[in-house]
Amino acid sequence: MMAAFPGADPVGGLLGGLLIGLAGALMLLGAGRIAGVSGIFARATGIGTGSMDRTAAWAFVLGLPLGALLLGLAVAKEPPSFFDWPYLVVAGLLVGFGTRLGNGCTSGHGVCGVSRLSGRSIVATLTFMAAGIATVALMNMMGVGQ
Repeated sequence: MMAAFPGADPVGGLLGGLLIGLAGALMLLGAGRIAGVSGIFARATGIGTGSMDRTAAWAFVLGLPLGALLLGLAVAKEPPSFFDWPYLVVAGLLVGFGTRLGNGCTSGHGVCGVSRLSGRSIVATLTFMAAGIATVALMNMMGVGQ
């Protein structure tokens, strides 16, 4: 769709962003809860506390991959591919560590916190983005992933 980025799908990205924003707004307005996935996951598994019912937390957590799977089956042109399990486990543990260290996940800070003008979330989101930019620059300098 875009000459410089042949794999880009700006319309899909725009629609996805609108749906994520709408879901976050509905969660806040309807349930009085911030839609931070790490906090909801912690509540579902019992490692965190909160006002959300555990059944509702599990429904939210399970709905994320199931919704993506259903959409993928409906519109995918090719089956998805994933890294091997050891990489996924290590990546998941690192994300969990970063979530605890950052006092929230990227979705909680970036979507919900920034929209509420939370100073902590704005700083966290700028940090996530700077780290991502630095990682891509470093990988490009090393010739990784090209």
